[in-house]
Amino acid sequence: MNKYALLLSASLMSTHLAAESPPSIQDPVAETQCDDFTNVTLRKLRSKESVNLCEFKGKPLLIVNTASNCGFTPQFEGLEAIHKEYKDRGLVVLGFPSDDFFQEEDDEKDTAKVCYINYGVTFTMFATSAVRGSDANPIFKHLNEATSSPNWNFYKYIVSADRKTVERFNSKTKPESKAMRDAIEAQLAAK
Repeated sequence: MNKYALLLSASLMSTHLAAESPPSIQDPVAETQCDDFTNVTLRKLRSKESVNLCEFKGKPLLIVNTASNCGFTPQFEGLEAIHKEYKDRGLVVLGFPSDDFFQEEDDEKDTAKVCYINYGVTFTMFATSAVRGSDANPIFKHLNEATSSPNWNFYKYIVSADRKTVERFNSKTKPESKAMRDAIEAQLAAK
């Protein structure tokens, strides 16, 4: 009987201590939560893997609506150069293929080929989605409200690390232009 009482007492004590002790390991899901428009999970291009954009919390974003068969498609080269140059300083480049202007491949594997094989893209590309109107994906719904909808492919949006400001650049503004670099540098300095 004493053995039983001792075991019960030890069990209750350890349960009591565990309940009062703070957790030693943070919940990884809780760490990626955010309370802004980036709290959305989207599937990556030609992948079963999805990304919650809260993963990029505290980092400035360069978000671009892309298309595989557009006169501006060669801007993938400039976007990749910007990605390589600034990724170690915290900039995150995100590509959103869209057929809103009827210049995207019908098959996702063909879109992936253009991005990954033809242009060597290594920054995150998402599955094809709408970027305008009521069907726009949640990221572009916010960008469209904060600025306005893209008028064509390869509109670029620089979003501050705190998600409070969005700067919009049209298709003609090259990713590696002085205007884009200045805006990127300003956001990196502010974060």
